Amino acid sequence: MRGRGGVRGVTGFREWLSPRGRYAAVVAVVVGGKPLVTATHAPAAVRYQVTHTIPVGDGPHAVAVDPGTRTVYVTNYLANTVSVIDEATMTVTRTIPVGNWPWAVAVDPGTRTVYVTNELDYTVSVIDEATMTVTRTIPVGSLPQAVAADPATRTVYVTNAGDNSVSVIDEATLTVIRTIPVGTNPDAVAVDPDTRTVYVTNAGDDTVSVIDETTGTVTCTRRVGSSPNGVAVDPAARAIYVTNAGDDTVGDDGTVSVIDEATMTVTRTIPMGFNPDGVAVDPAARSVYVANFLGNSVSVIDEAARTVTATIPVGPNPDGVAVDPTAHTAYVANFLGNSVSVISRCT
Repeated sequence: MRGRGGVRGVTGFREWLSPRGRYAAVVAVVVGGKPLVTATHAPAAVRYQVTHTIPVGDGPHAVAVDPGTRTVYVTNYLANTVSVIDEATMTVTRTIPVGNWPWAVAVDPGTRTVYVTNELDYTVSVIDEATMTVTRTIPVGSLPQAVAADPATRTVYVTNAGDNSVSVIDEATLTVIRTIPVGTNPDAVAVDPDTRTVYVTNAGDDTVSVIDETTGTVTCTRRVGSSPNGVAVDPAARAIYVTNAGDDTVGDDGTVSVIDEATMTVTRTIPMGFNPDGVAVDPAARSVYVANFLGNSVSVIDEAARTVTATIPVGPNPDGVAVDPTAHTAYVANFLGNSVSVISRCT
């Protein structure tokens, strides 16, 4: 998701990412190009295409999926709402008011609970999936960004960009039980429930903080590319994928760093499209989806080959991305398109 690290080569984007004036400057970063619905560069055996474009609220930013209920949740950053999409009909069935500037969203399928970070309010809204209403609002740190849930431990992690920390929420009490210092401008967060490890991208110092869930402490910090924004984990492959929005060291628009969980080292740096941002993994398909915010596209990485095998045009300024692993479907929030692109995988 779009963090506070800025966008390389785009004047005024850092001001847009600050609490003041972000809406006024966003028009300056729009990249032209008409969205299409077919993939390019895909192998003959696998095709990707945009099967639906779903209108949502103003400024969709992040996406989360509950595969059990076949429900998709989208934060509408400029509308202070969450759109609820039914996967069966691919339509918005409900719009839920939340706090100011809802940034990110995560689901715990076990408890049927949705968590939404509200950047301007310094809070997390808790939504009950059964009633589709906000049942609790939890104070967290300054400028909360990303959120991730670990269903195994019933713990929720929230990155706070304003005070360089991670808030740890106990799902049983819905209170913050710990605050963990991390790097500068923490943005994205992901959990590996198998190893009980949490990964946090720090956009301000180009690192990833590794947190041990058992002790609640940072066990190591690894340097990645410039302005790391997104992070996703494939527990089966024991691989972490980090999008680097401002990395031009390989002569491309951006990169993805691949970290081996066994050694905690970067084993591959993969060139991406223009300004890679959100990232999500489809473990069974061994595919990684990366939203290129200024490229109006999604890159698909083959996990075995560690290369981009498809580039799919989507809507304007794709930001967050999430995957339904049972349907092998990706959902992409198009920030300036006020829509969600649905990408299907065909074999």
